[in-house]
Amino acid sequence: MQHELTAPAQTQASEGEPLRVKDIAAALRVDVSTVYAEIKAGRLPSYRVGSGRGTIRVSRAAFTQYLTDRGIPTSELAVAL
Repeated sequence: MQHELTAPAQTQASEGEPLRVKDIAAALRVDVSTVYAEIKAGRLPSYRVGSGRGTIRVSRAAFTQYLTDRGIPTSELAVAL
């Protein structure tokens, strides 16, 4: 069975839209704090959307590059890209 790396149906992002931190955490089977640590360390490029603190997004291309740089095959993800 193959799953999409997107949000639930009500707020599902289209294929070209950026990923949320919780989407990446679910794909890698790690806690969201691990993803935030990778972003803070500069290993996973991200950007903020919105005013104030906003919300963090990661482009699919940046996430794919992150996986490639670390030798993580997409077949190892909890969900498909």
